Amino acid sequence: MSEGAATAGPAGSSELWIGLDTGGTYTDAVALEGGRGVIASAKALTTHWDLSVGLGEALRSVLSALPAGARERISLVSVSTTLATNAVVENRFSPICAILIGFNDRMAGDTGIEKELGGVLVRVRGGHDPTGAPEQALDEAAVEAAVREFAPRVEAFAVAAQFSVRNPDHERRTRELIRALCDKPVTCSHELSAQLNAPKRALTAALNARLVPQIRHLLDAVSRTMEGEGVEAPLMVVKGDGTLMRAAVALEYPVETVLSGPAASVVGAGFLTGLTSFAVADMGGTTTDVAIIVDGRPAVRPDGAVIGGWRTMVEAIDVRTCGLGGDSEVQFDREGRLRTGPRRVMPLSLLARRFPGVLEELTRLAASERLPPFAGQFGFRNPGREAGPDLDRLESRVWDALGASPRRLDEVARTQQGVEALRRLMDRGLATLAGFTPSDALHVLARQSSWSCEAARLGAAILATEERNATARRGRDSPQALCERVYEQVIRQAARVVLESALAQDPGVEPQGGRWGPLGVLIERAVEGRAVSGLIDMQPRLTHPLVAIGAPAAAFYPEIARRLGARLAVPEHAAVCNAVGAVVGVVAQTVDVLVNQPEYKRFRVHDPAGIRDFDQAEAAVAAAKEVSRELALAAARRAGAMDPHVETTVIERRASGGCGDDYLAEATVRSRATGRPATGHASAPARSSAAAVAVD
Repeated sequence: MSEGAATAGPAGSSELWIGLDTGGTYTDAVALEGGRGVIASAKALTTHWDLSVGLGEALRSVLSALPAGARERISLVSVSTTLATNAVVENRFSPICAILIGFNDRMAGDTGIEKELGGVLVRVRGGHDPTGAPEQALDEAAVEAAVREFAPRVEAFAVAAQFSVRNPDHERRTRELIRALCDKPVTCSHELSAQLNAPKRALTAALNARLVPQIRHLLDAVSRTMEGEGVEAPLMVVKGDGTLMRAAVALEYPVETVLSGPAASVVGAGFLTGLTSFAVADMGGTTTDVAIIVDGRPAVRPDGAVIGGWRTMVEAIDVRTCGLGGDSEVQFDREGRLRTGPRRVMPLSLLARRFPGVLEELTRLAASERLPPFAGQFGFRNPGREAGPDLDRLESRVWDALGASPRRLDEVARTQQGVEALRRLMDRGLATLAGFTPSDALHVLARQSSWSCEAARLGAAILATEERNATARRGRDSPQALCERVYEQVIRQAARVVLESALAQDPGVEPQGGRWGPLGVLIERAVEGRAVSGLIDMQPRLTHPLVAIGAPAAAFYPEIARRLGARLAVPEHAAVCNAVGAVVGVVAQTVDVLVNQPEYKRFRVHDPAGIRDFDQAEAAVAAAKEVSRELALAAARRAGAMDPHVETTVIERRASGGCGDDYLAEATVRSRATGRPATGHASAPARSSAAAVAVD
């Protein structure tokens, strides 16, 4: 379906739900009647410089396909997004300051915040011990000094204290001090994870803080669009585990939307196909995401999702994500090898559709035997954006060279350092880089025709000339042959992700240290479509159907399914599956409360409101049950659940006391509250959680 187009089916008189998905390339919208089926769908290009433009186009298209009076029946709007996932994969973040309380040198280094994320790191005295007792007093003066120094230079703060999941007092007090001095968002680590491991918890808090501006940008755009279209309904957001939360809660905890898009794809794929056991592969413009579902339950990583090499501590569906999509950048590396991704660029075929004058420049370049640096790549300023005073010298020079219309990259950034400066402008939403992509290759191969096929062919010719010049080859591939190579590379990369995801479900064959060992040969031969041996038939075969969704799915996945011996299912509305999944999920919140025994026959409940001691284990567990149930219900209502129900389980760890007796050493009381989204906004106290082991 081309962008802006809408399809519709019959509509009755029940309530309507609207699902939205904002991806790296497309923004999708669907309308479902009472959750029973899709009655209208639409796609529009994602406009990164102002998300409300693409959202408005998609929403207007789907609303225009509905019968008169249908808007008054819209009772729920929900959005899934790959923006947080893409930001992590592409290493695009907003500047933050992380305040670490009670961390020593090793713990601070283990966070990776300063070295890997490039954030400002401040260490202050404070923190608690494993029992929840204060290790030392919080250095409030140091906190205030850090806020005064760094608040003008950052967009958010992250706060992590040692053993804060046993006692969050110092994190909460630090947040109070920050809010008294500035209006920047503050993320506390104990609100994101119930697990110990202070460095990893600090990293998760830092990632959350860095994503706040991007999620706010998205939700502000959705709200403006709904208001402009006269849609009055609760707004929900998909979390990384496939459940929903109110938009106001998502603004506080945007890291929970990491893998929101893939999670919505799992929910949507099950809804559209009716399957309960399957592998789902979602190929978008920027990433390919694969998940495995067995008996209606997707595998969930309680220890945290891994995105772009980062392991968060936020529970999410177990999804393998790689930087491969229809709009991945295709280029040759320094060794002359063809590379696809992980960065996304605007396809040349789309660029020429928006700016027809680009065709003339591409024609001149394609006819040239001596190409300039970065041939076939263009940059331009995003509409309505202005550069601030915080650009460095090189960024300012590149910005001044850019215009509203595309310019050749060699005219804008003459060196690789200049290109990196342009990428930094892209990360801030100020500029767009265009180049050759798999989507362009599909246009040349006549497997896609949404945009300019001529621009795609010229781009392929330029890339073929660039390869010949770089590798001193006597001949060169035709544009057609080069595009077949790009197509084959995408097939292999995507098939590898599917196969590795399936193999990783077996505890006996998971990779060790990121390496598959002898299985690596099997994987490579399979994705290449070759037998492992001429004498032995060891070709792998998926036992569950492969559900392929996303705009490029129909072009790539028939061949991938053939190589993996899988039954392929490309459901109706596969191109807008994430938007479907965004609105058919439930609200769910889980709260853990720990009970342990710091001293003999003194049982401590780590209530987020403060630690409490009991003489009897039974009384402590009963109190923990009551607290966890109340907190889970409150969190679910705050997240937008209507009449949630709660289930509570107790996980005990007992120890031997001699003479055959045993006693309760530790118990984790877990309550999970679940309900459908309410038709009106609800409010409830802030959520909290506690942890369950004794080393932070």
